[in-house]
Amino acid sequence: MNTHHLDLNKLRRQLRQQRRRLDCFQQRQAAQAVLNRLRYHPTIRKSKKIGLYLDAFGEIPTTGLIELCFKLNKEVYLPKICNMNQNLFWVKISRQQFYTRRFAMHRLGMLEPQQRGIAVQHLDVLCMPLLACDTTGMRLGMGGGFYDRTLAKTKQRPYRLGLAHDFQRLNFILPHQAWDQPLHALCTPHHYQVFTL
Repeated sequence: MNTHHLDLNKLRRQLRQQRRRLDCFQQRQAAQAVLNRLRYHPTIRKSKKIGLYLDAFGEIPTTGLIELCFKLNKEVYLPKICNMNQNLFWVKISRQQFYTRRFAMHRLGMLEPQQRGIAVQHLDVLCMPLLACDTTGMRLGMGGGFYDRTLAKTKQRPYRLGLAHDFQRLNFILPHQAWDQPLHALCTPHHYQVFTL
């Protein structure tokens, strides 16, 4: 594919549709495969504060991963969009809050915690959703720029781990902006890829 003529909006649309077409069984299988790959991940094992997300748009489901983090006595943080500057803050959640779903619905369609959050540089690991990831670790998000904007503003950044379905792993390079933040690694049901940053 010629990346010079790559229509990112078209690519986003295609990948969104493909992700939405996955049924519950396919999603469950993908989540389990990713969880199995990450269960003994050394970086996750040695980290204390782990940023995750609540899947809402067909991303790799994170319930099993969040439960694993609680089991390993990790601190689990979920993103919350700051209305003032559209940056993400990270809110520590309890196991009870997770199971009772004490979250508010954001106008973009995902659940988010309401307590006060911390800045991204305080996290050790950040598990990130994505629409696509290229061969260099560049991530294509949903288009809101929340993760890139938040990460670009801080010098000290957590270990960035992308979670994706196999079809979201691209075999070409995406065009990117100076503020786009590459991933350290990408985990899909059948692949684990580390990028040289």
